[in-house]
Formats: sequence, structure tokens, C-alpha cells
Amino acid sequence: MTAIRPDRARLTAADWEHAALELIAEQGVGALAVETLARRLGVTKGSFYWHFRSREALLSTALERWEDEGERVLLAQVDTIPQPRERLCELFRRVAREVQPHRIYAALLKALDHPLVIPLMQKVTQRRMDFLAHAYRQTGMDRAAAQHRARLAYAAYVGFLQMNLNLSVPRLSHEEYEAYVEHVIAALVPD
Repeated sequence: MTAIRPDRARLTAADWEHAALELIAEQGVGALAVETLARRLGVTKGSFYWHFRSREALLSTALERWEDEGERVLLAQVDTIPQPRERLCELFRRVAREVQPHRIYAALLKALDHPLVIPLMQKVTQRRMDFLAHAYRQTGMDRAAAQHRARLAYAAYVGFLQMNLNLSVPRLSHEEYEAYVEHVIAALVPD
């Protein structure tokens, strides 16, 4: 749950967006409500309307924030690794440890009928697949093989999320999960 800010009168649009993403991760897109967020943040609904004209406007900017912040930071970190194979390994390891973005992504997968969610998810998926295909090309794969491997890697990611967050498949212990991540890397990253 979001902590109440000491200076509640000075909430920014970013504060509302972060709180919205937290609520989406916990309860889904349908649960996003101005009243709920105001209560969590310890302010009145009037504070919301200083920054947004509607719930949909908040949802739109919160989704943009999720899209931008999540990928920009991660890709900037792994882009500094000079060896393509090591870059892919590190990408997979880092992605495997980011819990909140997974929860948001899984919640968005459940809301693909929402008019703001489907175009975002299509764009994010294509950009991620393009990044992976490019990374695989840098390891020496030809274009077709790189695209197939990118699709396989992304399908493994989405499938794992669905199984664990939506289907309540029994959880792996920490050691089992780490072994799974290393197995995925061994299977999907060429030598």
C-alpha cells in the first residue's frame, strides 16, 4: 500500500500515476477509481482534479509512465554490456527479478478489452520483440532465426507470468526459481 505523504497537499501527477499503477498491479485495471486512490493517498478527490480531468486521463498517463520507466531504465542498464551474449543473459536475469512490473503486465493482460490497454500492449510487445530480435542478431543469428528466438523468449516470459500470476500454479522456491532462470538462459541464449 502507498504510504501517505507528509505533505499531502502537494501531491504531483506522478504520485497519482504511481499509486494508480500500484492499484492496477494489486487489483487490475477495473479497480482503478479516483475515490480509492484518494483514500490511499490521504487526500480528497479535489486533489486529483488539479492534475487529471478524468480516470481515463490518469490511466493513460500511468500506462505511459509504466511503459517508459520500466523499459528505459532496464535497457539503459543492459545496453552498457559490450558482449551480445552477456547482454542477453543479464537482461533475462534482471527481468526475472522485477516483481512489480510483472504484476502490472499480468494485470494488463487481463484487460486487453480496454481501449487504452490493447494498443499499449501491442506497442510494448512489438518493441520488446524487436529488441530481442536485434540482440539475437548481434549474437550472430540470421534474421529469421533471431525473430523466431525472440518470439520464443517473449512467449516464455508471458506464459510464465500467466501461469504464476493468473493460474496460481504452485510457487517455486527461491532456489528452484533461480535454477529455472538459468535453465531459460541456457535454452534461449546461443553459445
